[in-house]
Amino acid sequence: MGRVISSSPPRRPYRSSRRSEQARLTQRGILDAATEVFLDRGFAGATLRAIAARAGVSVPTIEAQFGTKARVLKAAIDVAIAGDDEPVPVLDRDWTTEAAEAADLTEFLSVTAAVLGPAQARSSGLVLAVFEAARTDPELAELADRMTSQREGTAAWLVQGVAARARLVEGISQAEAVDIMWVLMDPAVFDRLTRRRGWTLGQYQTWFARSVRRELTGEPSPP
Repeated sequence: MGRVISSSPPRRPYRSSRRSEQARLTQRGILDAATEVFLDRGFAGATLRAIAARAGVSVPTIEAQFGTKARVLKAAIDVAIAGDDEPVPVLDRDWTTEAAEAADLTEFLSVTAAVLGPAQARSSGLVLAVFEAARTDPELAELADRMTSQREGTAAWLVQGVAARARLVEGISQAEAVDIMWVLMDPAVFDRLTRRRGWTLGQYQTWFARSVRRELTGEPSPP
């Protein structure tokens, strides 16, 4: 008797949507716990064991998902900057479309400041932890360089948006304009003004928009 060959299609690998969602929730819980631990203890004082305890998971679970402590910190920063865990680059998000469609410089700066302020509030402490620990940790030094470059890319995008809506100050080069924007966006500046000097988020956003307009265009801020 010949071998019976089934005509049914091969089974596809089963992947439970519930399991995927649970894995995502676990990952987000780890990052939320890591954010708290890093802010409480700094990078040097934070441990995977402490993060695991706060997240209610095991250390091997964290290592399986992220690997090293530095990678946990980088993932926490990415989520803090974006405000969610969607894998979408900063300059590919909805706010850039809204900013690009802004009719004038005032609207453009209003949109960007409204995004930058909350992002700084969520991420500045973590970012500063990276730069502090980068002096002695090669992996974090590499991460610090990458974050610096990413901020430069965002600054360049913002400068282009400003230049498309107003004339830049005479004599200022594109590179100088990007450097100015880069400094105004520095998380350390946000930290000094809000945590050290007691500024509100609204004060910071107004200051950022006014400073960009004044430094790059020389125009007075509208009332």
